Amino acid sequence: MQILTCPAQLQRLEGILRKSLPLALPVYGAVLNITRGNPGQSEVVVDKWPDFGAVLARPSGEVASGDMGHCKEGGNVTWCPGMCQVCSGYPWVPPGAGERWLLEHAGSILPGSGGHHTDLSSPRPDPAVRVGSLRPSHVDLLNDTWAFGGNARSRRYLAKILERFPHVCLQDSSGEPLSWVLTDHFGTGTHSYTLPAHRRHGHMQVALTVAAQRAQARGFPTFG
Repeated sequence: MQILTCPAQLQRLEGILRKSLPLALPVYGAVLNITRGNPGQSEVVVDKWPDFGAVLARPSGEVASGDMGHCKEGGNVTWCPGMCQVCSGYPWVPPGAGERWLLEHAGSILPGSGGHHTDLSSPRPDPAVRVGSLRPSHVDLLNDTWAFGGNARSRRYLAKILERFPHVCLQDSSGEPLSWVLTDHFGTGTHSYTLPAHRRHGHMQVALTVAAQRAQARGFPTFG
């Protein structure tokens, strides 16, 4: 096995994986993070270079176990296990629409393309809701609301991705989180949640759309 550290090799690998999207999304997202500052301190390993048959993304210096976002070449198609990028099933929005526009029109546009409008009386966020950021002090809230959380290991993991990777949070007028989307080492959505008291107001629709727009602006593809 060979660890790829040369920028030219990583750029070449990025181009190869791009041709196999969306199947190559997990390892492709990891490579994008590595070539953009490597905030997760990850590494990419191939069985051989440049004619690799398998590629693995993993934390630097660790031996992989289980599903770590690997790809295997099957014929001319790269296959990856089931992890997906930040959701692409976000609503159609006009080109150049900002985050405030999304908050004001949540619930009035159907997912997909074409900009078909629903009943304008559909629930939407309160005008005081704004796009903000989570703080380290919110880690316990994240851990309590995550389906895989509730323990010390999950808390450490959530604290790490909150510190190192992009996220989107909708806040109320006092700055308290209502809805959020976290991303991870693979550039995938890992913890998306709306507090029960604030559901059915279009919060997650807005959060996912903002997350997808920001991901695309950084060069990350979005797929559902």
